[in-house]
Amino acid sequence: MRANASHILIKGGAEAEIKLEDLKREIGNNPVAFAEAAATYSACPSGRSGGNLGDFGPGQMVKEFDQVVFSEDVGVVHGPVKTQFGYHLILINSRND
Repeated sequence: MRANASHILIKGGAEAEIKLEDLKREIGNNPVAFAEAAATYSACPSGRSGGNLGDFGPGQMVKEFDQVVFSEDVGVVHGPVKTQFGYHLILINSRND
């Protein structure tokens, strides 16, 4: 099984979660808007490429991230998801089951 996903990472606590909830409302499930928001707001270097993390398999990302990417709907923005790195919005671009 492989997946391709993009994310927006904001570091911090409740304020990061609130910011991502606001962004999620603005973005909807629009991949172009997601990429633009990632470039503007993401604390991850992947933000420069619209938040795209490329292709990966189970176990390559932290557990909380994997649980979303390998079980939730493709083409939908999920989150905020809390990990050791902060809070993420995750857009699952593709997955082959």
